[in-house]
Amino acid sequence: RPEQERSGFDFIVPEQRRAQQSRLQINYSPSLAGAMTAALPYLAGYPYGCTEQTLNRFVPTVITHKILRDMGLDLSAIRASRTNLNAQEIGDPHTRAKQWGRLTENPVFDEQEVARMTKEGLKRLAAMQNDDGGWGWFSGWGERSYPHTTAVVVHGLSTARQSGVAVVPEVFQGGVNWLRDYQDRRVRELQEDERQAEGERHHYLADNLDALIHMILTENGIDNPDMRRYLYRDRTSLSLYAMATLGLALRQVGDTEKLAMVLRNIKQYLVVDDENQTAYLNLPNRGYWWYWYGGDVEAHAFYLKLLARTEPHGTVAAGLVKYLLNNRKHGSYWGSTRDTAYAIEALAEYMRAAGEDTPDMNLRIVIDGETVQKVRITPDNLFTFNATYLVEGDAIATGTHRVELIREGVGPLYFNGYFSYFSLEDFITAAGLEVRVDRRAFKLEQDAQATTMAPGARGQATAQKNLAYTRVPLAHGDTISSGDLVEVELLVHSKNDYEYIVIEDMKAAGFEPVEVQSGYTGNELGAYVEFRDEKVAFFTRMLARGTHSVSYRLRAETPGVFSALPATISAMYAPELRGNSDEIRLGIVDEPAR
Repeated sequence: RPEQERSGFDFIVPEQRRAQQSRLQINYSPSLAGAMTAALPYLAGYPYGCTEQTLNRFVPTVITHKILRDMGLDLSAIRASRTNLNAQEIGDPHTRAKQWGRLTENPVFDEQEVARMTKEGLKRLAAMQNDDGGWGWFSGWGERSYPHTTAVVVHGLSTARQSGVAVVPEVFQGGVNWLRDYQDRRVRELQEDERQAEGERHHYLADNLDALIHMILTENGIDNPDMRRYLYRDRTSLSLYAMATLGLALRQVGDTEKLAMVLRNIKQYLVVDDENQTAYLNLPNRGYWWYWYGGDVEAHAFYLKLLARTEPHGTVAAGLVKYLLNNRKHGSYWGSTRDTAYAIEALAEYMRAAGEDTPDMNLRIVIDGETVQKVRITPDNLFTFNATYLVEGDAIATGTHRVELIREGVGPLYFNGYFSYFSLEDFITAAGLEVRVDRRAFKLEQDAQATTMAPGARGQATAQKNLAYTRVPLAHGDTISSGDLVEVELLVHSKNDYEYIVIEDMKAAGFEPVEVQSGYTGNELGAYVEFRDEKVAFFTRMLARGTHSVSYRLRAETPGVFSALPATISAMYAPELRGNSDEIRLGIVDEPAR
């Protein structure tokens, strides 16, 4: 954090390892938010052209371009060679881009391309505007203006204007007037309902759309105290997304007392993961997750904007940044064009508010009291400085080591350390941070008394014998008999939403899988399963945050004592994302175990 001069971590190097395969990598960056530039090619190259996508094809690029230009950077120089500012990622960035299939041509570093995109976008939006000043989803005969679409466009154009874009005044003002008239109608509806006798009232509430429009109008100089009063009155019925927009409006008009209450209301849903150094909102949106105001990314983006204006140097805002970056698709963009645009907008605002766009520091990396690397980081070299320290092989000695990063100057510093080695230890223990896997083994004992109810010959309920098993837990070192049936359960824990995950369980010799045909087995993860001689592998395209379970069955066959190496979980295209379970050893005997 900005107030700290140093931070670090300890790590232990075991003696029983292959020394040549030991590797320590330390990544550091003055800005996680600066990694937002990776998402811009996705927006620029999106193939469809509805109103929202037309807007977000150029506005996020304009926002980012303005930040880089204000930093005085030579964009043509950093276009060819750029530092990966996400300190959580390891591996060559160009290789990662190819693996994910990312677009590598980034328009933000090309002045002429930014100007061209902006001109074309503004021209198309003006052509799509309806006669009444609002916007619909597309344009043409039969299209009508919608409040949410119009709000999205006006907000985007307002943001572009703040970044120095010359928006046609009549186009912008037409949208603002449409939203103002909509808000006025909604206030009259709420007032009319309020005037009714208690038995005749409908008890109308100010809703999520009212909150979004009120924020946009307030930020453009149109205040409506009546709507603000209704929104504050009905705030507990709003989504957290809308509550964040209400907070932004209250911040704009300087109502600190009500703003403090809204921040407390939102904080009730805040989850802080100290181990992972992330923060996120546990959205109560199960009944409306598919609506715009139930979106996870957009809700976190507007909450980050609110914190950037109220608590920019707090740990929660930094945790939200890391959470947003961890939950990108293909490691570069978010779930949709609108998600991506709002995430970039929020990250850009946070970057400015937290001072991440103006780093000025000298950094020393110290291992066991010895300085091993010095780095100077300023706005001039923000995208080109050496962001990695790497040491491999015999240079990493056995024992406990202390790594410290010592900063002199201004700006925050994010860092991650990765230590990997080939273990020769007799018992390998579990490890992992953002993803983990726990392996449990059970002996399956048939329940001879198990029955199920089925219709008899005359339709009566009849008890029939049923094949069912009781699971008896097996601990490390237990013994079972040849022929026994064993179920292996893998509990997968994920702190974020991830893609392209592989879970591999190394099979102990002496056991053979009951199922031998690979394919989709209907498991909880919807994973494709490969049954191999030495392991069982689960390939899942999506892994949601939380805990999941997959299982398969083995049969004990060959007598002896056998060890199964740890089960592992990893991301196929993000090598830093991995974890492993404990090792397990089981014995098999010819005769029934006593």
